[in-house]
Amino acid sequence: MQITAIEPRRKSLRALYLDGEYAASIDARVLAESPYRVGDEVSPEQIEELANRSEARRAQEKALYLLECRDHSRKELENKLRRSVKADTARQVTQRMEEAGLINDRDFAGRYARELMQRKGYAVARVEQALRQKGIDRELIREIIEEMQPDPQEQLADLIEKKFAAQLADEKGRKRAVAALLRLGYRWEDVRSALQPYLDADEGWQE
Repeated sequence: MQITAIEPRRKSLRALYLDGEYAASIDARVLAESPYRVGDEVSPEQIEELANRSEARRAQEKALYLLECRDHSRKELENKLRRSVKADTARQVTQRMEEAGLINDRDFAGRYARELMQRKGYAVARVEQALRQKGIDRELIREIIEEMQPDPQEQLADLIEKKFAAQLADEKGRKRAVAALLRLGYRWEDVRSALQPYLDADEGWQE
């Protein structure tokens, strides 16, 4: 097969034509670094290798862009890359990001758990669920939570004082607060106990 044309395409790609027919879109830098030029004879294996190098380079560029925007877990980054490249390529590029120290599941999980607890007020159960959704290993989740050692009553007391105290003067406001706290992952028993000091002496809770 002969390379009969190389034409510009969008996003720094080059269209490669073999024997007058479109064959593949190759990353411009990968193509420039290769020995292939218009008029050269190439084999199917050489074109496949060129396409694989092109895909890997573009996947790496995407990975770096995603990590520049925010931290990712290993699984989260790999899943995003797999939307546009082969599974093997996504896995290899993610591995390189990890080896370069650009992703670290332990560091990510610790920061993310603290953010969810401190900024959003999530209960431990909700934090664990969120970490699992990010692809964090269950054993690592357990270790992170144990290191943080959150006390649900202290969490609730602080959260209620900061966000819900103004709503607790009437029954309607208390119900809204209870619903919000349950959505954050707190158990009903803990919520009821934490809100008890805000009730009048003759009031009680109904589930």
